[in-house]
Amino acid sequence: MSTDYSKYNFDDIRPFNNDEVHDAIESLVSSDGLKNALHYIMPDLDWDQFVQAMRMCKTKERFKTTLAYHAVMEIAKKTTFSLTISGRSRIPKDKPCTFISNHRDIVLDAAFLNALLLDIGHGMTQVAIGDNLLIHPWIDTIVRLNNCFIVKRDISVRQLLKSSMQLSAYIHYTIRDLKESVWIAQREGRAKNSNDHTQNSVLKMLNMAGGVKDNPLQNLMDLNIVPIAISYEYDPCDFLKAKEFQQKRDNPDFIKSKRDDLLNMETGMLHNKGRVHFTLGSPINDKLALLEKKKLDKNALFTAIANIIDKEIYKHYRFYPSNYVAYDLLHHSVYFRTNYDLRDKMQFETYLQKQIEKIDLPDKNEIFLRTKILEMYSNPLKNHMDNME
Repeated sequence: MSTDYSKYNFDDIRPFNNDEVHDAIESLVSSDGLKNALHYIMPDLDWDQFVQAMRMCKTKERFKTTLAYHAVMEIAKKTTFSLTISGRSRIPKDKPCTFISNHRDIVLDAAFLNALLLDIGHGMTQVAIGDNLLIHPWIDTIVRLNNCFIVKRDISVRQLLKSSMQLSAYIHYTIRDLKESVWIAQREGRAKNSNDHTQNSVLKMLNMAGGVKDNPLQNLMDLNIVPIAISYEYDPCDFLKAKEFQQKRDNPDFIKSKRDDLLNMETGMLHNKGRVHFTLGSPINDKLALLEKKKLDKNALFTAIANIIDKEIYKHYRFYPSNYVAYDLLHHSVYFRTNYDLRDKMQFETYLQKQIEKIDLPDKNEIFLRTKILEMYSNPLKNHMDNME
């Protein structure tokens, strides 16, 4: 029996409706927040001309496929060597999907994916974004204009259950009723060491508001899950992630501030990423159907589904000299020596040292920090090799 999603109120998490676009744009025009941010990213921007272009957008679709798309591609042009996608033939035809991917950059993973999907004719997705990133009101406005829906973080256990049910219902409603695809990361936050694993809690949330009681397998199959492997040649936030590892090592109670989140967003957007590639994996419904015969209990079932998603992601990583060199440096090996040359190794070692030099800590442990960055670049390769065995 399918769920009646009309009983849910999604107003505090949903994107703007088209009849709210005008007021949203006017609020952006009257605030200095977006203006200052865009001038920082694009110093040559003609603000008055941009305002005029914004006011011409009467729908979310127009806003995200013109202004937002142009802004994302400008960032890609300035900060990547290439931005590419493969696997388009694997996307189910005429059927909305729930894209689940590993997570490298706070903002750009979903932004790049949507731009690439538009380029190949699939259309943009609705995007899950944590409310911890909505640091200023104008950021909340811009993400809702871009068809993002909000994931509530840092709430009580009692609120979490209600919030998770609401989020689950919204995703099912978007797939079933709105016929729009959705993107969500495989875990809460980024895997800072790039050791990507799908969290069971994400799958449990997706199941909660499914239309078939006590049948999580069917509820997840209804979402048409398609895993995506995201590969960055360079992660501009690698030194910030390594710094956070030492801060948490030295102080287990350390918690990032909103200023830290802003710095991560800014660094990820504005600095070099080298080659960036998205690989669309195969839909997993056929594999999920095979689990039906195993009669697994719920926890074992969610673990099995997470493993299916992980394996699809591991299989489709794209690797660069940075990954191969990092693996050999970390393991003191020459296992991948044929995958890079001496120049590649020297370039990566120079890059690694420059990133470590950016880290400002009172008791800076360079050996620890170096190891953490090497793990970030080698873990996808390790997972890929383990998956191929």
